[in-house]
Amino acid sequence: MSRHAKILEQIGIPTAPCTGENVIEYLEGWDRRYNSGIALRYTVFPLPVAGVSRAVHEVYLKGNDPVTGKPIMQEIIDALTKPTTSDEQITGLPEESSEPRLLAPDTEENLQELFKAKDWTDYLPVVLPTEVRVAAMLKGTSHKPEEVVKTMTWPGGGRQLTVEKAAVCAVMAGARPQYLPVILALATMAPFGNSTTSMANMLIVNGPIRKEIGMNSGTGAMSPYNEPNAVIGRAFTLLSKTAGNLHAGLTNFSSLGNNLQYNNCCFAENEEGLPEGWNPLSVQFGYTKEDSVITVALGWTYISCVGEVETEYPPQMLISDYMKSLSAVGSAALLCADPLVAGMLHDHEGFTSKEMLSQWLSKNTKVPVQTFWGNGLTTSFYSNLGIQGLEPYATWKKLPPDSLIEPFTNPKAINAVVVGGQTNTIWFITDFRIGKGVLIDAWR
Repeated sequence: MSRHAKILEQIGIPTAPCTGENVIEYLEGWDRRYNSGIALRYTVFPLPVAGVSRAVHEVYLKGNDPVTGKPIMQEIIDALTKPTTSDEQITGLPEESSEPRLLAPDTEENLQELFKAKDWTDYLPVVLPTEVRVAAMLKGTSHKPEEVVKTMTWPGGGRQLTVEKAAVCAVMAGARPQYLPVILALATMAPFGNSTTSMANMLIVNGPIRKEIGMNSGTGAMSPYNEPNAVIGRAFTLLSKTAGNLHAGLTNFSSLGNNLQYNNCCFAENEEGLPEGWNPLSVQFGYTKEDSVITVALGWTYISCVGEVETEYPPQMLISDYMKSLSAVGSAALLCADPLVAGMLHDHEGFTSKEMLSQWLSKNTKVPVQTFWGNGLTTSFYSNLGIQGLEPYATWKKLPPDSLIEPFTNPKAINAVVVGGQTNTIWFITDFRIGKGVLIDAWR
């Protein structure tokens, strides 16, 4: 929100952004200081905003700002018309504040407690990142310790995430030096998802490095039975909390949170279990089978199948049934299927490629339009587009409530990954969206 308001202000269009009372302290503090660089005049609405009726919203508009106590509509008018104050005319971002490289020596117990007090952990014990341990970890890459992997602009406050800082988090997570290239590639995608919703990530590794470091793509790949799966995923959490500056109630506002963020559902694709014609996820996005790649998927919903697939009801039909529960934001869906399910789809149902399955799911997953608009995420993303006359949302807003629509309009946003140990015809569906992935080999 502040990003869009800033753009409008910079091109000469006055803005009066509105927000919920849960994030106003962040927006006027951290966000102004480290992200937008300008003073935006926020009007604050009571909570909840999502999921309540228009009548409640009208009461809000006629009421007072819960922070200032002033009438909301008057605050909006004042925000658009009153001259800027001297404080509001101060713009620009501060220089990055220097942080000490080392902590003072102390006992193991005291340092563990300090890390917790600073909110630098996931509240499980960490491996303390001594200079000796970090130096040993850095042997896992040819990159210099001071090299900047990424500058954390939000909500990290312009912090530079260096190779050494990533190595610190790798040590804390319990990683080995041979895992560091994967963690460095992953660091380019930090921090993890941050929203008032239950946002989470999924980390998928493809290519030769899966076998080199012993990642699990088979039996129990998503369970706590494999070191690299566990600690690489955990490192992403520690990177996000430390360098990313994510702290509950201060810079992170998820109402429930998401248990997946403990290790971010980190696993390797079972490339050996792919049916003929089904490419690894990384190859679908332009890499070769010889490239080692990590892909970060971002979403909200994770639905496990109730039981195994039966041939009497084609698996694609059951998958489509479950997809009806997803928001379809960005037309995104990510199927995680055991090789047995992938084999059934290929051998018995004729899906000779992942792309063919995506096309079928896009055309055959239909929901009542009231179900589509009944999801708060969908309304937030697309309702304004419909009001502006953009299709298909403009038409969908006019349809009778029980009219069936095909919300997954872009089959390229529907993806599949094969994982599992071929002990049962199990799968699950998510609304996680994926990008191109990051080349791990560049960080060796």
